[in-house]
Amino acid sequence: MTTTARVLIAADKFKGSLTAVEVAERITAGIRRARPDASVESLPVADGGDGTVAAAVAAGFERHEVEVTGPLGAPVTAAFALREGTAVVEMAEASGLELMPPGVFAPLTATTRGTGELLLAAVEAGARAVVLGVGGSATTDGGAGMLEALGARFLDEDGDPVPHGGGPLVEMVSADLSGLDERLKDIQVVLASDVDNPLTGPKGAAAVYGPQKGAGEEDVQVLDAALTHFVQVMGDSVGPRAAETAEAPGAGAAGGIGYGALVGLNATFRPGIDVLLEVLGFAGALERADVVITGEGSLDEQTLHGKAPAGVAAASRKAGRPVLAVCGRLALDDKALKSAGIERAYALTDLERDAARCMSQAGPLLEQLAEHLAAERL
Repeated sequence: MTTTARVLIAADKFKGSLTAVEVAERITAGIRRARPDASVESLPVADGGDGTVAAAVAAGFERHEVEVTGPLGAPVTAAFALREGTAVVEMAEASGLELMPPGVFAPLTATTRGTGELLLAAVEAGARAVVLGVGGSATTDGGAGMLEALGARFLDEDGDPVPHGGGPLVEMVSADLSGLDERLKDIQVVLASDVDNPLTGPKGAAAVYGPQKGAGEEDVQVLDAALTHFVQVMGDSVGPRAAETAEAPGAGAAGGIGYGALVGLNATFRPGIDVLLEVLGFAGALERADVVITGEGSLDEQTLHGKAPAGVAAASRKAGRPVLAVCGRLALDDKALKSAGIERAYALTDLERDAARCMSQAGPLLEQLAEHLAAERL
């Protein structure tokens, strides 16, 4: 590379340490130390989970804040991003695990109602297309709370609304989607997720992701049975499509909110990073670049399955651009990196072996790492 290299920074957050915007800022600062004349462009990215709205705002979308129902039922302030009729709605903003008090979980009762309210607010603000980024959820309610906020009715044998959460779905005897907001029929919804699990069963929402949300073994069984029952009752309302959709890729995403979006909103499922790269204008930025720097907190096996760095690397390789990566922790060998389209990865642990210090000093260490990368490769 020459000293006038055009660098595109397209990295995700370092979870627990730095946002994607902060990662880009630190990498830029480090590059400037070693190569002050390099041209650096930043495009923070996300895969649909935490940080998706922030990435959209950094790319020029307008941030809108609204008060919605949080995962425990109390009000929270959440944001969506909007530009030229396209809204980016991040479920973690309204129904995320990070909204829960420290050490508190509610695997059976956490609700996605706030995500529905957030989606509705985006529609009211003029959205004609919605990218629904899902991930980082505190919920396992199959998207029932979201659909209820949009006008659906889920009733028990007494004709009363079923309580919030996945557990109470077992009490449902009727599902009525006829009251869904009429405007939704004209809205194109894309379900953006890095997860392609079905709704139920051993690879379903409860079994695979329930434990992350505080679900014990018995809770997982309760939730899986409740989601199975939910599908059966939904069948009375929408027909065979209810059961077919439960098996579709993405139905189990984020506690099953994928199912709610697919069956209730006729959403299209796509890998989150692919959708976000399109929405953020990655192709144009890539054309202006000679080399791409991507990364996230931990480069590991999960990275290879739809996470942001893998998506960035795949698109960059297709365009013939070399890709370097930065991370907090590196758990992939050279062969795995090369197969993903990453020429070399640089980890904070190369500079500081103590993981706790890597987390607490991530910013300065990343600057130092970027300076070394720039001196060596740009």
